[in-house]
Amino acid sequence: MYLCEICKKQADIHHIVHRSEGGLDIKLNYKYLCPYHHRGKLGPHHCEETDILYKLELQNNLFYLLKNDYYKFKKLMTILEVSRNQLKRIVKDLKLYKEGYKKLDIIVKIMGGKLYSEEMIENLNLDKLIDNIDKEH
Repeated sequence: MYLCEICKKQADIHHIVHRSEGGLDIKLNYKYLCPYHHRGKLGPHHCEETDILYKLELQNNLFYLLKNDYYKFKKLMTILEVSRNQLKRIVKDLKLYKEGYKKLDIIVKIMGGKLYSEEMIENLNLDKLIDNIDKEH
């Protein structure tokens, strides 16, 4: 049984990068959330800010784990804690250099084809402010 990472109640697996966004079925892409923190008003399925925060957390973790510029297949299996078949799916479309697979290519693939930034959250907050101003007038 999984416990919610926020409140410790019984939890389900949430894919940080959603399957529909190209997210993979790997442990690193999981966050354990109870129904409220998963699909509630402030959960990642209804709150874009929470969704981006979780994605930034994953992305920062990947940059932390992958310190080198290039990685060989077996080393990636160990670092990412994935099976051979899971890693084959990850690197399937990536260019293999003589040094190995490029760190940035790996991260972008796991992140569903894009990178996230703090600026995205700032823009969301600015959009909310503008919407509130528009509603007042």
